Amino acid sequence: MRRPFALSKPAQAGLEPQRSAPRGPLRLRPGKAGSAAPTCNTEKAYKSCAVALPAGLIRAMQDNPTQVPLWRQLQGAASLLMAVRDGQSMTAALEDVDAALRPGVQSLGFHALRWLGRAEALRQQLAKRPPPPEADALLCVALALAWNEADAPYTPYVLVDQAVEAAKRSEATTHQASFINGCLRRFLRERDELVAITDKSPQAVWNHPQWWIDRVRKDHPDSWQAILRANNNRASLILRINERKTTPGQYLRGLAAMNIEAYPVGEYGVVLVNAQPIPSLPGFAEGHFSVQDAAAQLAAPLLVKGLAPMHGRGRLNILDACAAPGGKTAHLLELVDADVTALDIDARRCERIGHNLQRLGLQAHIVVGDAGQPDGWWDGMLFDAILLDAPCTASGIVRRHPDVRWLRRPTDIAQLAALQAQLLDTLWPLLKPGGRLVYCTCSVFRAEGDVQIQTFVAHHTDAILMPSPGHLLPQNGVASPASPTLPDNLAGEHDGFYYALLEKRNA
Repeated sequence: MRRPFALSKPAQAGLEPQRSAPRGPLRLRPGKAGSAAPTCNTEKAYKSCAVALPAGLIRAMQDNPTQVPLWRQLQGAASLLMAVRDGQSMTAALEDVDAALRPGVQSLGFHALRWLGRAEALRQQLAKRPPPPEADALLCVALALAWNEADAPYTPYVLVDQAVEAAKRSEATTHQASFINGCLRRFLRERDELVAITDKSPQAVWNHPQWWIDRVRKDHPDSWQAILRANNNRASLILRINERKTTPGQYLRGLAAMNIEAYPVGEYGVVLVNAQPIPSLPGFAEGHFSVQDAAAQLAAPLLVKGLAPMHGRGRLNILDACAAPGGKTAHLLELVDADVTALDIDARRCERIGHNLQRLGLQAHIVVGDAGQPDGWWDGMLFDAILLDAPCTASGIVRRHPDVRWLRRPTDIAQLAALQAQLLDTLWPLLKPGGRLVYCTCSVFRAEGDVQIQTFVAHHTDAILMPSPGHLLPQNGVASPASPTLPDNLAGEHDGFYYALLEKRNA
């Protein structure tokens, strides 16, 4: 991957930076994740959810020379865009960015990726022939940040000035500085006209690839615009309260005492109005909460509520397949006294399960293994319940991972749907008669949701589809005329998900 800007300590120390995932066919790995793009609902996803930097930061930088100059942050955001264009997830690319630069680079990078469709359309109007990749990335970042002054983190004139400075200070772009300056100055003069021209492009209006727009429109003809609109908004930080330690009401009162504004969502959730550093929140070390979206919080209760141990066994025997980083495993253990096997193919991610459970004061049987090959880890004892949080396109969590839309390819849907079908077929025999299986994905595509389950039920006569949430579509906060609550959705703030509860007929 090209590294035009010196942003990371490894690069400065002469160490080899992390390589990007190549573009091209999706390389599937049974387990949690199937590609370079992020998968559903990890704690890391929420911690990486960026908040726009304050518009007065430039002045603060001038007053305090220890602050990171904006031009360096713009270089970093351009480097992230190049990484995404090379097929690497932004989360992975951020790991190579120096810690002092990371917060600002992350914030600008998230913003730029949310409005990349508009930026690329504007660049095409300003320069019919694309400049070299390094200059194109920097130009597109500046356009994405500046095109809508009402949403810009800095004034357009400051962004233009600092983008040109960023170009001058990098060997990869210094010869393009005049070109970048000319394009951006023209944009400032002709902004309204140029934006009106790009309004004719669906990719510019909706800031998603055309194939993605077409697919969402086909799958959700009555809701496609609301889905795409929600994807371009920032997602709130949501906590799941550990009811073995406290209650949502008690925790909300504790936040209010610290002047931290928050409100409840769902049965266990708390939404923070303004994002906060996770470790600084009250009760973090004591395990009073986990970070988890409101839609993801439905998985555990859907599986275990009303489920009793069978055949005289005193405790439920539950499998959480594709379990890392352990959010749903922990929720299962918070709700019921059970023997839970937390399975994941990735040993390092299994370590995260252990660390998360330890903080919460919970225990599970953590197993490194492939959910698609139970001969390597299963002891032959049938499960009362199975939670299959299957690998998917992550098309429901674009609010938290704006790079997903640009990383995915149309062929990924069919490849991941095939893997999901294999996992369903493989795990179903491990379930007791009378037992339950919850299938879920953080996807809005029907091929990974109701089409997948209808096909499974049609081919398995012992499978009963129980009342289930089905497709939950992403939405932000309280409904309004401009952003109505979608049919069958939860009230309030959550990501896109799909849920199906299956019960196995008694023989």
